Amino acid sequence: MKVQDRSSIPNPNQKSHFRTTPTTKNLDFSAWVSDNLCKIVAILLLAVTVAALFFLRNAGDTAALICFQNQARDLEKIEFPRVNWDSVTRISDRTSKFASFRSERWIVVSVSSYPSDSLKKLVKMKGWQVLAIGDSKTPSDWVLKGAIYLSLEEQASLGFRVVDYLPYDSYVRKSVGYLFAIQHGAKKIFDADDRGEVIDGDLGKHFDVELVGQTARQEVLFQYSHDNPNRTVVNPYVHFGQRSVWPRGLPLENVGEIGHEEFYTQVFGGQQFIQQGISNGLPDVDSVFYFTRKSGLEAFDIRFDEHAPKVALPQGVMVPVNSFNTLYHSPAFWALMLPVSVSTMASDVLRGYWGQRILWEVGGYVVVYPPTVHRYDRVEAYPFSEEKDLHVNVGRLTKFLVSWKSDKHGLFEKILDLSYAMAEEGFWTEKDVKFTAAWLQDLLAVGYQQPRLMSSELGRPRASIGHGDQREFIPQKLPSVHLGVEETGTVNYEIGNLIRWRKTFGNVVLVLYCNGPVERTALEWRLLYGRIFRTVVILSEKKDIELVVEEGHLDQAYKYLPKIFDQFSSAEGFLFLQDNTILNYWNLLQADKTKLWITNKVSESWTSVLTKDNSDWLSQQASMVQKVVSMMPAHFQVSYKETVNNDKSLLLCSSEVFYVPQRLISDFVELVNLVGNLEIHQKVAVPMFFISMDSPQNFDPVLDTTIYKQNPPINSSTLYSAKVPAVHPLNVSSEQDFVKLIRIMAEGDPLLLELV
Repeated sequence: MKVQDRSSIPNPNQKSHFRTTPTTKNLDFSAWVSDNLCKIVAILLLAVTVAALFFLRNAGDTAALICFQNQARDLEKIEFPRVNWDSVTRISDRTSKFASFRSERWIVVSVSSYPSDSLKKLVKMKGWQVLAIGDSKTPSDWVLKGAIYLSLEEQASLGFRVVDYLPYDSYVRKSVGYLFAIQHGAKKIFDADDRGEVIDGDLGKHFDVELVGQTARQEVLFQYSHDNPNRTVVNPYVHFGQRSVWPRGLPLENVGEIGHEEFYTQVFGGQQFIQQGISNGLPDVDSVFYFTRKSGLEAFDIRFDEHAPKVALPQGVMVPVNSFNTLYHSPAFWALMLPVSVSTMASDVLRGYWGQRILWEVGGYVVVYPPTVHRYDRVEAYPFSEEKDLHVNVGRLTKFLVSWKSDKHGLFEKILDLSYAMAEEGFWTEKDVKFTAAWLQDLLAVGYQQPRLMSSELGRPRASIGHGDQREFIPQKLPSVHLGVEETGTVNYEIGNLIRWRKTFGNVVLVLYCNGPVERTALEWRLLYGRIFRTVVILSEKKDIELVVEEGHLDQAYKYLPKIFDQFSSAEGFLFLQDNTILNYWNLLQADKTKLWITNKVSESWTSVLTKDNSDWLSQQASMVQKVVSMMPAHFQVSYKETVNNDKSLLLCSSEVFYVPQRLISDFVELVNLVGNLEIHQKVAVPMFFISMDSPQNFDPVLDTTIYKQNPPINSSTLYSAKVPAVHPLNVSSEQDFVKLIRIMAEGDPLLLELV
C-alpha cells in the first residue's frame, strides 16, 4: 500500500458531517409513532431527568443531587471492555483453500491495484510467504502467482472479531492478514507495502531474522544514550547520514535537533523484537517535508549510510515506526494492531509509539537498521489532511507514553489499559478501545501465546553512564542537493519558523471557545493551532464526545478553566481565545510568558464605566464584584483598589483573548473560587481577576496592537492583517470560511497553504 494513496474515501460506517434531507412519508399517526419511537423515548427520558433534577434541587437533598450528577458523568465516560481471557475459543481456518498451509516467515502487504513490479520481486524472495490483503478498491480479478490473496469476502469468512471494526477502503485491513499469518504458523512478519524493493532481494542480509539459535547474530548493539531524561523521541535519519530529513511521525518541534549523539551506550542483541528499516529513494517522510523540500517535479532519491551501525532505543526513548519496512518477531506480534479511529497516515505511527511503550513491559526494544529497501517516488499528491493526528498530537503522545504506568498484572490487560488511557486522553477514540479488545481476543483465538512480563526494571532509577560505557560514532553528512538546498545544518526558512514557533509555544495550552457549529470546525481549529501549541482544548455550548469538545458557557467560561489548568499542570501557561478572534502566533514570539496578556490598551475592548444611572445589569454586576473584592485576601484587594479606586466604576473587557502564566494559575483559581455561584459575567470577571493578580503596568504589551472593531466591514477578510498579534472579529463557521482564513493567514505562515 503506497503511503500517498492512503486516501480519505468516505467509509459507510463513519458518520458524515453533512446533513441530509429526509424523504417524505405518509403522516398517519401510527406510522409516525413507529418511525419516531426512539425520539419519543429519548424526549421522555430527558423530561424525567429534568424533573428529577428539579425535585432534588428543591428538596435540598444535596447529597442525592451530587450522586445523581456523578452518575450522569459516569455515563459519559468511555466504557472499559470486560474480557474473560480464559473463555476465548480457538478459531481454526476451515474456509480458505490454504487451511493446511504453514510457514514461519510472512510478508504482509495491502493491495489496491494490480500487482506492482516491486511486489512481484517480493514474491520471489526465498523462504518468505507473501500475503496480500485486498480492500474495496482492489480489482476483482487480482492474482499473483506465489502470493496468497485474501479478498474482502474471504477476510469476512475467517471469523475474526476485528473485521467488524475495519473500514473497507483502507490499508489497516492488514490486521486481518497479521492474524491469518499467525494462525498459519508465523514466527516473523515483515510489514511491507507494494512499492518497496528489498535491497539485494534478501531480508536476512539486512535484518536480524533469527534472534536465537546457531544462525542468530550474537553481537552487542549501539544504543542511544538515556543520559537526557527529557528526551522522549529521536530522529534516526541523523544517525544514518541525513540531518535535514526527518521521518513521518517525528514531532515537528524535534525537526531542528540535527546534532549527532555525543556518545552511545551498548545493549546485548536478542531482544530486538521490532526492527525498523530505513528506506532509500523515498524514505518515510511527512507531507510537510515532501512539499517544502522538493525541487520542482523531480522525484526524491535520498540515500542513507549503509555502513552505519544499527542502533537500539533504550527504555524512555522512542522512534517513529511505520507499516511498510518493519520486521516483527513473535514476542511483539500483539503490537501489529493498526488503530482504526485515526487518520490513515497516522495509524501506523501511533501504533508504533503505543507498541514501543508496551514492548518495555516484556523486556524488548526497537532497533533501527541501515537501508533495507528502496522505494520509488511517484511524484504524487501527499495528503497533508490525513496527517492531522500526527502534527497535532504526536509530541504530547510520546511524553504521555513515557510517563504512563499500569497496575494490571497480565500483558493483555496492560495493553487494553493503555488503549483505554489513550482514548481518555483523546489520542484515539472508544472505537479503538473496543478494537483492541477484539484484536487481543483474536490473537488468543488463533493460538498466540502471551509473552512473559519482565517489567521489574521499569520505574527504577536509570543507571548512571560511566566513561567506559560510552561509545562514539560520528555519522556521515551525506549530500542533500536533491532537496533543492545545500546541506547547511539547518532546515529551510519556512520549516525553521515552524520549529521556532513550536519551541516557543510547545508547552502552552490553547483554550479555544467555539461559538458556532463546532462539528464543522473543531478538526480545522486543531489542525491550525495544534501545530503550534501543546494542545488545543475546545469548549462549546454543546459537548461532543467524538470531537473531544467540552461543554462550557461563554458568559462564565472562566469557571471551566481551573479544571483545564489541573489537567495540564505542567504547562507553561494557558492562552484563552474565542473563535471569532484570529491569533497571529508568529507575532507573539517576543511576549513574556511569565506575565499576563490581555487587551487592556485596546479601548474598544477594555473600558471603565460608571454604574450610577446606568443599566440594572451593570449595577448587579458591580454589586457582585464588590462582594468578591470584600472577600479577597489583602494582596488581591490592594492590587485591585490601586487600579479601581471608585466603587461606582466597573471594568469591562471583551476577553476574547488573554493569557495566564503558570506562576499565576493558583491565584486565578483562588479568585474563581471566591466568585463561587455568583453569576459574574466573563467580561467583568476576567478584568477583575487580572488587576487583582497584578498591576496593569506589569502586563505584557503584546496584545496592545490587536485589531479590534465593534462594527466590522461587510467583508471581514479586509479587516485582517498579518502584522498584528490578533484580529477581531473574523468569523469562521464552515469549511469554506476556514479555507478563506487559511489563505489570508498564509501571508504570515506560508506552510498553512498545505492545509488546503
